[in-house]
Amino acid sequence: MNYTIALFGEAQKGKFSYPYEIKHLSQLAARLGNPPKDSLGLYFGIQALMYERKLIFIRVKEEGFSINDYLKGFHHLKNPDKFPKLNAIGLPNVGDHIILDATYPLCVLHKSLLLITEKDLYDYLTC
Repeated sequence: MNYTIALFGEAQKGKFSYPYEIKHLSQLAARLGNPPKDSLGLYFGIQALMYERKLIFIRVKEEGFSINDYLKGFHHLKNPDKFPKLNAIGLPNVGDHIILDATYPLCVLHKSLLLITEKDLYDYLTC
């Protein structure tokens, strides 16, 4: 696993704003449970694991709206010693400019990509 992706999303269980390091699908199910309706974070997490990426999953109460959960999660990711190879940060269902703007310093710090959907980019550009 040469690539690491940090994903934010809703989950059935687990601590909010805590970075769970996941390497296998069985870990994902055991630590975070099932995805709530209309949530994309765990689905993207499954895809990352299927492509043999290391996953850092940070649970939020409500995708796109729990600003404090996202900001607390970003605080964990600011430590390059703990997360030395963070290649991408995924924020599905997030079009909020406060959350997306707060990722910029993290992307610069880690030289990582920001992963969002077309719908979220449209929401960001038109808000």
